Amino acid sequence: MKKISVIGMGSWGTTLAILLADKNYDVLGWEWQSVLASQMQKERENKEFLPGCKFPKNLTISNDLEEVAKYGEIVVLAVPSHVVRKICTKGKNVLQKKQIVNVAKGLEIETLMRMSEVIHSITGVSYDNIATLSGPTHAEEVSRKLPATIVAASINQDYVGMIQKVFMTNYFRVYTSTDLIGVEMGGSSKNIIAIAAGIADALKIGDNAKAALITRGIREIMRLGAKCGANPHTFSGISGIGDLIVTCNSEHSRNRYVGEQLGKGKKLDVITSGMNMVAEGIKTTKAIKRLSHKKNVEMPITNELYKVLFEEMPPRQALENLMTREARSEDEF
Repeated sequence: MKKISVIGMGSWGTTLAILLADKNYDVLGWEWQSVLASQMQKERENKEFLPGCKFPKNLTISNDLEEVAKYGEIVVLAVPSHVVRKICTKGKNVLQKKQIVNVAKGLEIETLMRMSEVIHSITGVSYDNIATLSGPTHAEEVSRKLPATIVAASINQDYVGMIQKVFMTNYFRVYTSTDLIGVEMGGSSKNIIAIAAGIADALKIGDNAKAALITRGIREIMRLGAKCGANPHTFSGISGIGDLIVTCNSEHSRNRYVGEQLGKGKKLDVITSGMNMVAEGIKTTKAIKRLSHKKNVEMPITNELYKVLFEEMPPRQALENLMTREARSEDEF
């Protein structure tokens, strides 16, 4: 294997494309905006999303989705979760013969499918040839070659072992897991708690409260994940609590930023209109709320955040609702 395709040249897709090219793979990346694709190819840099990180000579950019999909034996899907179905539908005839690595974190609102389920249902690619990469890996740090860890998950141990070798570097440590459900559920759900964490920071309610929020957040994520067939142990690892910690605290977290702005009194549409990248947690809150009701799992933080995001509940009222719930054992929800 020598050639790899990367569909989606946002900050994370660009970071992974550079990482793979640095490992001497020939990489062809797809940028959906033709002007930006031409600019990246000419200037050898993604000035829009990852300024200062120069492209290796073996990284090429194209605006032709079919060309990029055909190019590599492995195709990395690095588009937002709400776009995965559209991309898979457009590239179905080509992608069905490929090995897929998904890096999007989210669930479909309409179908409540995880990303691997969407990919499989549209392209027909076997789950044996689908992997998901997920963990505490902000592009702003990985692109500077700061140490980071991530989990590659697939039901196929041999396939995920191969993906581990493809992506592993001396600064990017890749662990493997066969709990695809748990890794995808953890990567999706943690963005909800991160928005809540941003609200907590804006309200200045203290370190004690934020620690409780993160801890109780992972518990409700774990409960839902277990009902969906995940191994609860997965949520104690890198793709669970690890990703949750960094997303709730990092200055690079888009979801935490959204929460912080909400906590300062800004309206959601005003916040999102001023962002050039997607905060997955907004749409995921809708999906996870629906899924939790379907699975009969109580998720207090998710439910209160939903009210803040979509029913204009004041953040302090949501906080009071959480703090004044009926007293119970920690082993309960």
